[in-house]
Amino acid sequence: MSILGIDIGTTTITALLLDEKHGKIIKKSTLKNDSFIEANYDFEKIQDPQIIIETVKKAINEITDGSDISSIGVTGQMHGILYLDNENYPVSPLYTWQDLRGNENYKGTFSYADFLNETTDYKAATGFGLTTHFYNIKNHLVPKKAVKISTIHDYLVSVLTNQAPVTHTSDAASLGFFDLRHHHFDNVALLESGINPEILPKVISKTSIAGTTNCDFLPQGIPVAVAIGDNQASFIGSMTNPDNSILVNVGTGSQVSFITSHLKPSPTGEIRPLTDDEYIFVGSSLCGGRAYQILRNFFKDCQDAFGGNSENLYEKMDELSEDIEKIKDPLKVNCEFAGTRSHPEKRGSIENISIKNFTPTNLICGVLIGVVDELKEMYEDAKDLLEFRPRTLVGSGNGIRKSKVWRYIFTKEFELELKLPKHPEEAAVGACIFASVANGNYRNIREAQRILLGE
Repeated sequence: MSILGIDIGTTTITALLLDEKHGKIIKKSTLKNDSFIEANYDFEKIQDPQIIIETVKKAINEITDGSDISSIGVTGQMHGILYLDNENYPVSPLYTWQDLRGNENYKGTFSYADFLNETTDYKAATGFGLTTHFYNIKNHLVPKKAVKISTIHDYLVSVLTNQAPVTHTSDAASLGFFDLRHHHFDNVALLESGINPEILPKVISKTSIAGTTNCDFLPQGIPVAVAIGDNQASFIGSMTNPDNSILVNVGTGSQVSFITSHLKPSPTGEIRPLTDDEYIFVGSSLCGGRAYQILRNFFKDCQDAFGGNSENLYEKMDELSEDIEKIKDPLKVNCEFAGTRSHPEKRGSIENISIKNFTPTNLICGVLIGVVDELKEMYEDAKDLLEFRPRTLVGSGNGIRKSKVWRYIFTKEFELELKLPKHPEEAAVGACIFASVANGNYRNIREAQRILLGE
């Protein structure tokens, strides 16, 4: 038997089958998430939830007829929301984590996010679901038929089980206004901000099954776990021993994470629920692999302007970066090109430019180092939250897997041996592990990680 894991990413959607006893990936399908909708405003980043669901169905159909599935795990992009009607049907687009409406001016003094930060005890960044909802309330954009807010992966679980969506603490906390200690939304703070708590789904804090399949594209009765956030799923799917390891991830954004029992975050990070009563510190950058993509687009524009072949630019950039150890006078690149969660007005910079070192190789290496430096700074600021001596650095995400130079820089800067996870689809695998525990196959997440992720 196998576990079906589904990961709804911002740019891709993955479905895979994981052997429930040995942790081997049996089949996998990764499809492009072509669901972005043309924006009405510059700040909008929205996707069509129905296209996402159809893509999920296609990915599932490519790998299974459902007959060999013992349980289903689901994860996806955090922070974003869509609105559902009283029949659990979408009445809005998916407002993704990249949506920037929370940065718009509110009452001439604050941004919407800043106003919530100033008037509540909770961090409210642009892209957080309830910051987005607050903007929509004030600008009369909440659909009249909307009765519930849902993440895209909670909505998928609702489709699979044909019941109202619930949300795991890992996702609930990503929306904002969430009491970490007591595992519930702060209704008093919500009401004071003009947000009706009744629009929020029921919160589940345990590793548990949400329901069983009751849909037209899978057999009936398969246990479906509560969906979890992709950051937490990646953490679970990457770590064989989280009690002595630090996780760094480079995807579109980038993160540094580790287990902690402290609930007060550092100035540059946040505490997120993991599973049951466990938490992780997370330092997040908005530009990880995205910074490298921005540089690639710059080189393409140069070639388009001056003539030349713009194919295989990533391959050439990777080749040039291999000279990193020969660089004596490096450029210092700050990769906060999209700002930060707490300071969206920030921008990147290039320093230490001389008459000799402003070269493509130095610029490429400067961006690679800059992404690592931003995570390293967050890690250093959070060291008071560490409750163990780190022995291993685990590197996940396509950025780290594809770039040996990035792996070299992480190893050098963190002064720890870097290991890659057993499987490249860490989030989907993490969702499988969560589902296997929720379904009773394993006693806890640690046991499942040792068995399913062991060599």
